[in-house]
Amino acid sequence: MRLKQNGMWETGWIYIKILLAYIIAKLFYRKDHKTILLVGGNLGEKYEDNAAVFHRYAIDNYSNQMEIYWMYDPRYDYVKKHQIPKAVPLGSFRNYLLFFRASYSVHGHSIIYDLAPCMDQFIFLNKKTVMLHISHGIECFKKILIQKEDIPLLERCNYFNCASKYEYDIKRNEWGIPDDKLVITGMARFDRLTPNHPSSEIKRLLLMFTWREWLFDLTEEEFLESTYFLSTVGLLKSKEFQLTVQDGNLEVRVILHPFMKRYEKYFSENGIINNRISFFSFDEVLIMEELYDADILITDYSSICWDFLYMNKPIIFYTFDQQEFLANRGTYLNLDTDLFGYKARYEEEVVSYLTTLIKDNKFGNPFFYRASTYIDYFDHHNCERLATALFGENSRWKQRNYK
Repeated sequence: MRLKQNGMWETGWIYIKILLAYIIAKLFYRKDHKTILLVGGNLGEKYEDNAAVFHRYAIDNYSNQMEIYWMYDPRYDYVKKHQIPKAVPLGSFRNYLLFFRASYSVHGHSIIYDLAPCMDQFIFLNKKTVMLHISHGIECFKKILIQKEDIPLLERCNYFNCASKYEYDIKRNEWGIPDDKLVITGMARFDRLTPNHPSSEIKRLLLMFTWREWLFDLTEEEFLESTYFLSTVGLLKSKEFQLTVQDGNLEVRVILHPFMKRYEKYFSENGIINNRISFFSFDEVLIMEELYDADILITDYSSICWDFLYMNKPIIFYTFDQQEFLANRGTYLNLDTDLFGYKARYEEEVVSYLTTLIKDNKFGNPFFYRASTYIDYFDHHNCERLATALFGENSRWKQRNYK
């Protein structure tokens, strides 16, 4: 599934730039001794998540050793806002030239979305770069979707980081990634969070559901009749939920997953927004700030739940379409026995849990004891471990190539 489609002429022009960049890199940079790192994430649309956190760590600690670049989608203006140095537009000639010159690259979703558009057709030309896939969240809730264009990209990657031995087992046994490509380093974005640090009150509620690929091609009428839409709107508009929010003096912030952007208007125009409930586009907020400031999370299967578990904040899992989700996507986690939060199948259960948490002043997550099952490190050295695995003198790549 391609998340960004190109027209025929645009794709042809990209192919020309790729081949031209490859030829120039071979002719004029054959003895290039510069150490270059390329980093990209969130399809180039935002400067957040593990890729961005690691990028900033690399700038702070490795700028004197290498040239560090961030790949971004030029349709978005966040580069100036975050003062990102050496930001390069995705799909530009410079993008492809740097891709063939790079010593290292780090991407969050896929090489073709985060680092070099359409490169799946030409990945075999890049034999120099040491490539690392830095997961955007702990891989557990959604089974991986391997498309035809993904196969050469996954095979080309040198490293896949893992947040824990738990995630390592998934990537090794379920994804089929060889053991020598897996490194357990922790999750980079946890370096910006405080472990086991629940809020002192429950005043801000974050509601964030993940995406469903089987909803992408629905007509407007079909989407408005989907369980996803009806369950989300039904909860937010229910009298019981709104009464709980009012009585608890809560601020509710609703954020759709970026892959569901095309459907935002159906939610925001449905009479949900009021003085207590706000709806935000993914482009309008910084997710890291949102999860840090939130006191409680309502989600379905979003990877943002790991951050709340790490911080020991309460989570309500609203699994309104569990059977449909399991049938269409599947999960590595047993949704009936292994969740680390309150499990609700119906909106009445969501409201009941929320009401109890507020009434009883339960600010922590009673399932926090399970955190060590999924997360190995509760320090602030995840980026450091990742950099050591990638750049260090004892990295596996250097051991194999400099014996």
